[in-house]
Amino acid sequence: MEVPRVLDLCLAGITAASALDVGTGTGLFAEELAARGLSAVGVDANPEMIRRASALAPEVRFLEGTAERLPFPDRSFDLVFFGQALHETEPPLAALTEARRVARVRVAVLEWPYREEEHGPPIAHRLEPRAVLTLAREAGFRRTRRHTLKRMELFLLDLA
Repeated sequence: MEVPRVLDLCLAGITAASALDVGTGTGLFAEELAARGLSAVGVDANPEMIRRASALAPEVRFLEGTAERLPFPDRSFDLVFFGQALHETEPPLAALTEARRVARVRVAVLEWPYREEEHGPPIAHRLEPRAVLTLAREAGFRRTRRHTLKRMELFLLDLA
């Protein structure tokens, strides 16, 4: 996992003091965000993952919740990060719209590339890169960039 490189790209060109890690899983990205001095919060629907993430990164606040109904006021975080979780939301457009609501500057989406079968979730559960970009436009993002990583795609969706 290219955690430092992914977060370098996510934070490039913006000033960020706070970040939300949606679908935090084990808390790996939330831990690194906190280590970079950001006020980090992680959200996951799985209570077991919240327990594991809290053990890994006790300095981060982890909450149980879903990407489609984030328990935060509008514009609460400079960066909202979807670490390999957007394809698990139903519907993904609602999750991106909700992320846009709570973001002040940028939403970042890290997804498994649709083309690789040997890594990550089954292809049937993934989003093609053009589908992510289409969803981003439908959710109201006007500026989008895509970075191809070793095994993943990173999409940077800016509000301005």
